[in-house]
Amino acid sequence: MPVEFLGMGATNDGTETTARSGPAFDPEYTVALARAHEESGWDRVLTAYGSGSPDPAQAAALIACRTERLQVLVAHRPNVSYPTFAAKTIATLDVISGGRTTVHVITGGNDHEQQREGDTLPKDRRYDRTREAIQIFKKAWTSREPFDFHGEHYTFSDFVLDVEPAQNPRPRISFGGSSPAAYKVGAEEADIYALWGEPLAGTAEQIRAITELAAAAGRPAPTFQVAFRPILGRTEEEAWEKAYATVARIQDRTKGGTAQLSRRHRLTDPENAGSQRLLAIAEQGERHDRALWTVTAKATGGAGNSTALVGTPETVAAALMDYYDLGVRILSARGYDLLEDATEFGREVIPLVRAEVARRDAAERASVPA
Repeated sequence: MPVEFLGMGATNDGTETTARSGPAFDPEYTVALARAHEESGWDRVLTAYGSGSPDPAQAAALIACRTERLQVLVAHRPNVSYPTFAAKTIATLDVISGGRTTVHVITGGNDHEQQREGDTLPKDRRYDRTREAIQIFKKAWTSREPFDFHGEHYTFSDFVLDVEPAQNPRPRISFGGSSPAAYKVGAEEADIYALWGEPLAGTAEQIRAITELAAAAGRPAPTFQVAFRPILGRTEEEAWEKAYATVARIQDRTKGGTAQLSRRHRLTDPENAGSQRLLAIAEQGERHDRALWTVTAKATGGAGNSTALVGTPETVAAALMDYYDLGVRILSARGYDLLEDATEFGREVIPLVRAEVARRDAAERASVPA
């Protein structure tokens, strides 16, 4: 079965290890990074969301207009705009991109970050709002007749979109979260379920839980995605030297809690279940399975995509195939030098994974009686 690769459509060169060298929105860098992904064999890039960050939809439009094949995954938080408006934005972007748009719906796991944009809804109720927003998106993108919606969080009458998405029937909807409430919403509504990089056993457990909830709702399981921070070396020793140097740089930047990273995300006691899980895994040990390393997650307070895969390209590719064997079909990765690492990963790792997937597919076809 096909495998897809998701990278980062960042709007500047700042990461956990390096302060950005220019403005938060650097159009030239944004395009250069996107093109590096496209030329290196990636399938799509994420334009991320933060309360004070550049608008991900407009960044995605720039990327779509300056690339030919690269798809865009646009992060969206339902609290920041009414779902009819967001549906219009994504539909328009899908037309601009020629059908290359997917939306990643973020419920929000940090009360303080949500409140920066006026969202005071408790977390348990945010999931209910997310469900309503996704339902509205689906209806808006597929209905050609005016419709009404009367929910707990959104109410409107006689709405119909004049702009139709380029994709038929609609753009895909991605969703993530590690709490029981998240599992239920994602299993019942999402096309793609995004997980952070945990050990194989924990990932398999999450996939089983979400698949069972989807079956109970009478729908197929979503496509599963898992995210990592690859750290590559020509030898295992070189990769691990690079890994420890990377953590030293993260720790230097977060010293005293003054870095931009610590402003966006707590370095200790995070509120969201996903980060709590990553920190709990880090307490169980630094190394897991073939190449998973948790020290990068611990250094950032389990902030988002933060667990690493460390090793040679062959080791990291084999580790990714371990997740493929669990049913994961979208592999998300980003390095700490965004442009250089995207190019290296695309050159050294993606071909190995695609070749192994193709080999297995060919073997499976050959084993089927004519």
